[in-house]
Amino acid sequence: MSDDHDEENGFDASIPDSLLPYDDWIEDAYRDVMLRAFEHVVEQGGLPGDHHFYLTFRTDWPGVEMPERLRKQYPHEITIVLQHQFHGLKVDRAARTISVSLAFGGVPATLVIPVAAISAFADPAIKLALSFRVPEQPPQPAPSAEIHNVFGQAQAPRASQSENRAATTKDEEEATTSGEEPSSSPQVVSLAAFRKRDPEPG
Repeated sequence: MSDDHDEENGFDASIPDSLLPYDDWIEDAYRDVMLRAFEHVVEQGGLPGDHHFYLTFRTDWPGVEMPERLRKQYPHEITIVLQHQFHGLKVDRAARTISVSLAFGGVPATLVIPVAAISAFADPAIKLALSFRVPEQPPQPAPSAEIHNVFGQAQAPRASQSENRAATTKDEEEATTSGEEPSSSPQVVSLAAFRKRDPEPG
């Protein structure tokens, strides 16, 4: 992680191996910046000036709520744009979720996005981009310690059907929609054009 001002001040922002979880603390701080940006928009009733947000999140993450048609179209990840035509933006700190309603291809939809599912946030108006670590495999509920058969003997839990299926190829397609100009083929957005403010050590 680095900042333009860090280099000017002769400060090395890279963090060596530490017994303190600085990386996690820094990432939590950046996530809080993102949440405060959303909360500011809610309080002010809209985005000021040219500010607008790109939000990338994992659609296969537990707790993500979205129309099934969108989940089938974007089974792994999607980037949405919040600029003009969106409403119902809400930040739930207790539940650690962001919810918003906007249009996909002219069809309205409400999304509920866990903060843990968000992999990137950007405000192109000031070339700000934040990226977050999201594990490749979503957390799975812990299975019961043991299952007893009809004779009262303990046996190992059976593998679930999903665990027995072969892993499918990850769909890396990243799609964008803002609801401003509905399109059947959403524009692909690259966050590489923005200045990186990556919470991971640089």
